[in-house]
Amino acid sequence: MNKVIDKETAKHYFWGENCKSWILADSEGLSVKQENMPSGTKEKLHFHSKAQQFFYILKGTATFYLNDTIEIVKEQKGILVDAKTKHYIANETDDILDFLVISQPTTNNDRTII
Repeated sequence: MNKVIDKETAKHYFWGENCKSWILADSEGLSVKQENMPSGTKEKLHFHSKAQQFFYILKGTATFYLNDTIEIVKEQKGILVDAKTKHYIANETDDILDFLVISQPTTNNDRTII
């Protein structure tokens, strides 16, 4: 079904420490979410067995912990995280972090917390 969607009409949920996610698209082959992380928040270290993910920073600066490396990604830039990469995203700034996360295929039932 084709329809216009935005944060006002999308299904949404809270995760972590008051972080928010809006589901913009979700099928077996593709997931697109817009997420918001307050200052000082992070997700848990995990990996996806099948899904690769592309994170695109809309506002703020993200710190990505990827296996044994750290990458700082500023707004209007993105990073691809391959399947099986141990990772998490953190907002280590004083500002709000807004980003898109595009997963292919979906991460539903494909997340292993470490």
